[in-house]
Amino acid sequence: MTHWQGPEVAEAAWQAFLQSGQTLENAHRDFPKWHRGRPRYYLWALEMDDRKVARAMAAAQAHLAGHLLAGYVRQPHVTLTLCGFPTSHHRCEDEFGAEDFAAWMRALAAQAPDPFRVEIGGLASFSSAPFFSVADPEAGIARLRRALAGRAHHDSGAPYLPHLTVGLYGGAWAVLPLAGRLSAYDGPSPGVCLVDRVSLMSYEAAVIGGPLRREASFDLATRQLDGVPPWPSR
Repeated sequence: MTHWQGPEVAEAAWQAFLQSGQTLENAHRDFPKWHRGRPRYYLWALEMDDRKVARAMAAAQAHLAGHLLAGYVRQPHVTLTLCGFPTSHHRCEDEFGAEDFAAWMRALAAQAPDPFRVEIGGLASFSSAPFFSVADPEAGIARLRRALAGRAHHDSGAPYLPHLTVGLYGGAWAVLPLAGRLSAYDGPSPGVCLVDRVSLMSYEAAVIGGPLRREASFDLATRQLDGVPPWPSR
């Protein structure tokens, strides 16, 4: 697994965005060949439910009004790693089971950091989505990713860039004017935020930009687990 490599990764992502020519248009449609009837997809994430984050997200979405796909309601979060679809009997590489979850719990108990701080910066963008950059000065995100690495099946191999997705682009917009709009954002920025838990979350696989549901969370201060994922019978 590739870990966060600092500002150079963020700069590379911004340059890739500038060179892409136009944004990737997202649409509300189903992808049955991907989920194959499996209802929910899982990931490990940091829930960023600070009021400062909510204010900044609302301001950024208003600033980019007209460019974003309507109906995006996913809560602010920093994805750590992707898990896949839960199962009681492994059939595919994009599935995980109770033994994977138990291994994650052991790794978090042994390797997870104490509560730590992250720094949320300005607006940037991938070709598919604008985001707030997230810096990891205390290496808490890196430590969590190392703890979760052994049972994570689906990282792309690309350099990891922690971020807060603002929304999804709803059209194939020309990049250069949009880059100027992103750079002109002068709304609130969350700044420093405390991270005190890591959460296993899921979303409805057939819904684009739908809400996340917390399935379980590990408290970094108490080292206690809250919740256990329901395992399907399939």
